[in-house]
Amino acid sequence: MSSFQAWVIREQDGGFVRHLEEKTVSDLPDGDVLIRVAYSSLNYKDALSATGNRGVTRHFPHTPGIDAAGEVVDSRADAWKRGDRVLVTGYDLGMNTSGGFGQFIRVPAHWVIPLPDELTPRESMIYGTAGFTAALSVFRLLEAGVRPDQGEILVTGATGGVGSFAVGILARVGFDVVAATGKLSERDYLLQLGAKEIVTRRDMTDETTKPILPGRWAGVVDTVGGDMLTTALKTTRYGGAITCCGLVASADLQTTVFPFILRGLRLIGIDSVLCPQTLRQETWTRIATDWKLHVLEQIATDCPLRELSPQIDRILAGQVRGRVVVSL
Repeated sequence: MSSFQAWVIREQDGGFVRHLEEKTVSDLPDGDVLIRVAYSSLNYKDALSATGNRGVTRHFPHTPGIDAAGEVVDSRADAWKRGDRVLVTGYDLGMNTSGGFGQFIRVPAHWVIPLPDELTPRESMIYGTAGFTAALSVFRLLEAGVRPDQGEILVTGATGGVGSFAVGILARVGFDVVAATGKLSERDYLLQLGAKEIVTRRDMTDETTKPILPGRWAGVVDTVGGDMLTTALKTTRYGGAITCCGLVASADLQTTVFPFILRGLRLIGIDSVLCPQTLRQETWTRIATDWKLHVLEQIATDCPLRELSPQIDRILAGQVRGRVVVSL
């Protein structure tokens, strides 16, 4: 355990480079729990960190990886003991704290949750932050009173990590899911996940200046932001709810108050980073039991740690479908 492998992002010649390097446990930040990482996963935020994005990571050299699942090897917290199977997502992991793209992490005790018995470490990382965010979105829609008998649910960015799981979980709960994507070549994939209809991004983007349009959706899981979120607000039915967790299209939102005051809509922000521990554990329990998908292998692409760099380039180019699971 004196040394281990990790991807390290360094500033060099006015840019950023990434290399698989040898590190030691003493290089890790202070923390209560030392974890041997078995699996991680690749998220868009990890790719941004790997390119030196200061909005994600302020200080370099740095090891990204906002997700990690593995086994406790040392703990100074009573809650955890050697051999416990655990997972860590969110908080500062992989942002400014050395993350899951290394074979060991050391983190505060309150960041750690037990790995549900019904999930293997690999399965938990197929879900990772993306699956957790999707499950939180479904949880909030149900909490807002949206039910399958009220009509269709729209999922934007449906072939991405969050979108894929949102389609799958909503279908498992019993909703009729309409999946919006820019990748019509992935139609069969989305149907396998449980989508009832596939539409294009263009179909779901209104280019008029009308403040409100005929209502279609009982609820929406939006993963992209921008014009698609604006259009989703215009086209959600009375009393509906829209969850918002992404900004890959745009962080701007051009809308009016009309959808809210004429249709009583709710726009619900989804935060997976600082989500309270009680809700975090409850959501992971749902993921592992009644919301567990039978199509995980269709969503997952496995990648050894040493082969991660090209996958980072692919996710930045919008070429990744589903989830990249990193084996350490």
